[in-house]
Amino acid sequence: MKTSAVIFFLIFACRVASAQTNDAQMDVNGLLNAAQTWAQQNLDDDVLRALQDVDRAKVADFLKHYQAYLKGDYVLDLAQLNDAAVAVLPLLDAHEETQPFAAWLRSRLDYFDAAKQLQTLAPSVPLRTNAVPPPNPTFKQEQEIWVKKVAPRPWPKNAAELVPKLKPIFASEHVPEELVWLAEVESGFDRVAESPVGALGMFQLMPATAKQFGLSLWPFDERKQTEPAARAAAKLLHQLYTQFGDWRLAVAAYNCGEGRVGKTLARYGAKSYARIATHLPAETQMYVPKVEATIALREGIQMEKLKLPGAL
Repeated sequence: MKTSAVIFFLIFACRVASAQTNDAQMDVNGLLNAAQTWAQQNLDDDVLRALQDVDRAKVADFLKHYQAYLKGDYVLDLAQLNDAAVAVLPLLDAHEETQPFAAWLRSRLDYFDAAKQLQTLAPSVPLRTNAVPPPNPTFKQEQEIWVKKVAPRPWPKNAAELVPKLKPIFASEHVPEELVWLAEVESGFDRVAESPVGALGMFQLMPATAKQFGLSLWPFDERKQTEPAARAAAKLLHQLYTQFGDWRLAVAAYNCGEGRVGKTLARYGAKSYARIATHLPAETQMYVPKVEATIALREGIQMEKLKLPGAL
């Protein structure tokens, strides 16, 4: 009961912090204090004692930085989240009510480890306060890291069962069937994976996106159902490819939104993902080469060679 209560407030704080529009204004300690005030009015003494025992500094630090770093555009910052994320994962995994969040975090742990590896490739910076940090790794460097990271991985637990069912759905929506492997990157093919900001299911669809493509969220959330979720994800990918004419850009937009990708292309007068890669959110800079490496491993094809179903 004690650990479950602590985890509940962890997720509560994550959701509220993620909703902030200005990272500089995040006051995570304030969020935790508000949660504890609510607890004092609503929960029993055992739960209250559990909350008092939380390492508030560690929890607050993780909550404060994880969303800001993922949405910021500096990839090397992600390395700082590795230890905190590893510490939080077992807490989430130990309780049924928080296992969906564990599935979400587990599929992203390697972002933090990859960032640590990329740090070793960055030029050293003199130890002075006004030193300019190293630039973001290049897209090519990130591609090379991800090829090595995914190479030894076996198929996810549910992939053998699900992939044959998903491929015809993607093909019917005029999307390369190889892109079903987005589900491995998003959730490890876990139907109940849920992010702290509300994305849900194997393909991590946000509520508004799900509704846009005809999914029902109540009384049963179709984002947890294999075929409806896959069809909605495929429709979204087809829409993004129609808009950008490039699968890397479509996959990037799937992660960070077509608005961000479109504005970045316009800002730099670019037409390719490689040209804007280092200017996109850190999570997207990790996501696209991870998707590429996963498809190459599972299907033996490079993303630039993906074809629309039926195309010669």
